[in-house]
This record gives sequence, structure tokens and C-alpha cells, in this order.
Amino acid sequence: MLKRLITVCLIFSSSFTFGQSAASKYVEQYKEAAIRLMDEHGIPASVVLGIAIHESASGTSKIARYLNNHFGMKGHNSSKQIHSAYKGYENVDDSYEDFVSRMKNRNSLSPLFGKLDSYDYKKWALEIQRGGYAHSRTWASQVMGIIKAYKLYEYDKKPAEQAQLVELIEPESTVETLEAEVYSVKKGDNLNLIAKKFKTSVTTIKQTNRLKTNRLSPGQRLKI
Repeated sequence: MLKRLITVCLIFSSSFTFGQSAASKYVEQYKEAAIRLMDEHGIPASVVLGIAIHESASGTSKIARYLNNHFGMKGHNSSKQIHSAYKGYENVDDSYEDFVSRMKNRNSLSPLFGKLDSYDYKKWALEIQRGGYAHSRTWASQVMGIIKAYKLYEYDKKPAEQAQLVELIEPESTVETLEAEVYSVKKGDNLNLIAKKFKTSVTTIKQTNRLKTNRLSPGQRLKI
């Protein structure tokens, strides 16, 4: 009895480890595709990856291996290796693109793209389930469980990250303005003239403002 129990535990442990390994490898392989869709359409990368992992068994299911179908989409396929009602794709990227395309073309799901934030994966999962993507009542919970288990939410755009992005684009924030003089570029100005005016160097101005070229535009603000 003890020997049988140990055997069962070892099998379970091995299966769990394999599942972890397969999912982790899947994330590394397809995270860029998920992030690209997030940037283009606003759906969280974590949701894209979570659904793909759930529907394709981390890329190991038959329809994933033979049809490049990672989202359980129904449709035509011309595969001679598998008879299935699921759609076949030439490559996995096409499967990812079709997933978002079908979401945006479905009346019950398309409003989500203008209503939900690109970091609120919980609402996305619940609303996708309510929109009829899956019939299982536990589908959203399973997808959210995958997102949490592999910390897929770390790939989503969060408000803090957006704030940092704004700071990089507009380095002359209110706090920084108090610490340094801000000069508004005028027509005919160039870095040499501005550097002489404020008794500094072109290199210093470029480094302070993170400029990659010497090109300036009227109205552009520079920290001096």
C-alpha cells in the first residue's frame, strides 16, 4: 500500500513539474506575440497568454501541434494528420492574430476593447467568459489561476509603467522644473547658440534632455 502511494505521488509530482516546465517554456516563446497584440489592440498580454496556455495545454495539444491552433478556434483545416472541426493555421502567429480578430468581430466581445483597461486581466477573463467564449463556468477562474501561477500580469501595461513612459517622453516635469531652468526653443535656435547663452556645452544639454540628435523644434522645452 505504501509503495503504491509513493508511486502515485511520484507520478503526480512528475506531471506537475512537466506542466510547469511546458508552461514556462511556452511563455518565453510567445510572450512577445502577446505583448504585440496588447500594444496594438489593448487586450492584456497576460490574458492572451493565459487563454493560449489553457486552450492549447501549453502548446502540447493535438490541435496546437498539428494545426497551430492555440485558442480553440473552430473552422476549416486541410491537415491530413488530424481530423478536426478546429481551424488550421500556417503558423502560430496567425492563430494569435485570428484570436483577437474574432474577438473584435464578435458582438458580445468587441465592446470590451473600448471598455476595459489593458492591465485589468480579471475583468477581461470574466467578461470574455460571459461573452460566450467558453461554456465552462470555471473557465475564467482557470485562466486567472494560470495568470497568477506564472505571474503573467507582469507583462501587462500598468498605470505606474504608463506614468514612467510619460516621464521619459516629457522629462521636464514640475519637480524637475524647480531644480533646473527650462528654456523654450525659438525659431532659428540651435544647440550651439543655446549652450553659449547659458554658458554650458552642447553635450551637457543633450545628456540632460536625452537628445539623440542636434535637431530642435520651435516650442521644444529644454532643461538647462
